[in-house]
Amino acid sequence: MSGAIRSALALTRAQILAFRRRASGLDARAPMSTDSLRLAAWAGLQDSMPRAALLSIHARVADTPPDVLDDVSLAQIWGPRYSMYVVASVDVAVFTLGRMPDDVRGRERAEAMARLVRGYTHGEKMPYDDVGLALGLHNANALRYGTATGTILIRWEGARRPLIWTIAPSSISVEEARLELARRYLHVFGPGNAESFAGWAGVSSRSAAGTFRALEPELTQVRSPIGDSWLLTADEAFTRAEPQPLARVRLLPSGDTYFLLQGSERELLVPDARRRAELWTSRVWPGALLVDTEITGVWRRAHEKMTIDLWRPLTSDERAAVEAEAASLPLPGLALPISVSFAHAA
Repeated sequence: MSGAIRSALALTRAQILAFRRRASGLDARAPMSTDSLRLAAWAGLQDSMPRAALLSIHARVADTPPDVLDDVSLAQIWGPRYSMYVVASVDVAVFTLGRMPDDVRGRERAEAMARLVRGYTHGEKMPYDDVGLALGLHNANALRYGTATGTILIRWEGARRPLIWTIAPSSISVEEARLELARRYLHVFGPGNAESFAGWAGVSSRSAAGTFRALEPELTQVRSPIGDSWLLTADEAFTRAEPQPLARVRLLPSGDTYFLLQGSERELLVPDARRRAELWTSRVWPGALLVDTEITGVWRRAHEKMTIDLWRPLTSDERAAVEAEAASLPLPGLALPISVSFAHAA
C-alpha cells in the first residue's frame, strides 16, 4: 500500500470494539425486515454449528422467528474457507464469486465442478452426498469447490444431509465481487489489512494484496494497539460517533462474527490469554457472553439446559438480563423453557 492515502487515524481498543459492535448491529436490535436481515449478514453468518446463524440473527434483529432461515431473502452457501454460511440472497456472488481462485488450476477446478453439478441436478434440490456419489467423487465435500462460481446453493440443518442445487451465474465480475467482499470485511471486522482479509476470506495473499491496492482510494490508514491497518474512509465518522445506549446482554453463538478472529485480533478482544484459550478452543468453540462492552464468559447448551462459565461475578440485574436473553432465544423443538446455570471459571 502506498503511504500517501491519508494521514493515519489513531484508534484505541475501546473505539475499535465500539465500532465493531455498532457495525455488527449488536448495540441495538433492528426491527425485523429484509433490510435488517441483510445488514445482520453483511459479512456473512457462520452456520457450521446447528442454529448458529439463527442465534446470530436473533442477537441483531428483533422478533426473529425460529424459521428465519427459510426467509427468501436469505441463502445458505459454502462461504469463506468453505464453511457453512448464511448470507443475503442478493449477496451470494460477493461471498462465492469473490473467492474465486486466482490461479488457472483453481479456476478450472471450480468451473468444472459447477458444470458437473449443474449437468446432473438441472437446478433440482438433491442430497449433496447423493450428487457426489453419482458424479463418482471419492468425497462429496469436493463439491464445495464449485461454490466459487456463485452458482451453487445449499440447505442444511445440523445432522441432516445438506441439499444442493444450482442457480444462474451472476452478472458481476470476480474483481467486483472481491472488492465488495473486502469492503464487507473492513466494515464489520475493521480496521484490517490484506493479510487478515486473506485469512478470513480464504483467498491467496497475492489476491488479497491486489484487492487492497485497488481499494486504496477508499481507505484510511489506522494506528491501533495491535499495529497499523486500514479502515474504509466512509466508516471513519462511525468510529467518532457518540456512544449509543448499549444492549445489556447478548448470547453470541459459536463462530459469531463478533469473535470470528485470528492472531492479534483475539488479543484485542480478549486481553487475558487464559480466557482466550477458553473462548477459542482447539475443537468446537463455545458461545460468548457479551455483557455491556466486554466478553464476560462462555456458554454451552444441551437442549433446554444452558451452562455459562463466568469470567467475573455478575450483579443480580446482570444475571436477570442474561436469563431473560436466554429465555428469548428462538430455538425450535425444545420441550421446556431454557434454564441457565452459572459457574465461575477458574
